[in-house]
Amino acid sequence: MEYFLLILGLLLMIVGIIGSLLPALPGPPISWVGILLLYFCPGMETNYWLLGITLVIAVVIGILDYVIPAKGTKYFGGSKYGIWGTNIGLVVGLFFPPFGFLIGPFLGALIGELIYNSNEGKRAFKAATGSFLGFLAGTFIKFLVSLLFLGVFFVVVWQNSEVWF
Repeated sequence: MEYFLLILGLLLMIVGIIGSLLPALPGPPISWVGILLLYFCPGMETNYWLLGITLVIAVVIGILDYVIPAKGTKYFGGSKYGIWGTNIGLVVGLFFPPFGFLIGPFLGALIGELIYNSNEGKRAFKAATGSFLGFLAGTFIKFLVSLLFLGVFFVVVWQNSEVWF
């Protein structure tokens, strides 16, 4: 049983890292579930502090994943149309792999800004660039947190090696 949970937890960590790069999967929350599964193994003493802190981090990063691209659009001079376009473009882009999730937020913000004011193409492009940069920043943060959770996973496994070996 403990080997099954260990392997399942490791698989969830890998899916979490992949999910941090794909907007369709919430990477850090999936990685957190991988850490949680370790503590269901017989013989493991639950560390509620570790689980609580990593859960808060996973939830905050999950929320920021949706906020950062919109804030990037607004910071670069975008309107509500650009912010909505970013979010819609992100969802639509998921249906056009492999690069739709990269191009979608940019095109969505650009189209949204052009709908808002078609005479200001330069401002629309600047807002779309902000959206893209926000998306990249959010993806980078999710990836780092998922790698951090993988490190935590291995430390917990190592510290409790007597359960498996």
